[in-house]
Amino acid sequence: MDGFTVIAEPTRRAIVDRLRIAESDVGALVGALELSQSLVSKHLRVLRDAGVVEAQIVGRRRVYRLAADPLPDVVAWVRPYLRTWTSSFDRLDRALEDEDAP
Repeated sequence: MDGFTVIAEPTRRAIVDRLRIAESDVGALVGALELSQSLVSKHLRVLRDAGVVEAQIVGRRRVYRLAADPLPDVVAWVRPYLRTWTSSFDRLDRALEDEDAP
């Protein structure tokens, strides 16, 4: 499954957003997202199969975190836009500085 399909689903995006902040086990995700354990587990399985998250067994818990390179196809697609936006913001910054100059 490609990265776009993975993040097209709002619950998976919410899980990825939570794991971006800190690693978490299923129970904490269930509480934070107010979803059933089975639904969170289903989405975590999809995310794990797609290489977006990794799981580590810690005692009796499975702790999830974002993979090192979780959505490479999405990042590759967005990269040209980021360069364009950065360039546009740099030009705007220079124009504003020129406007403020005496």
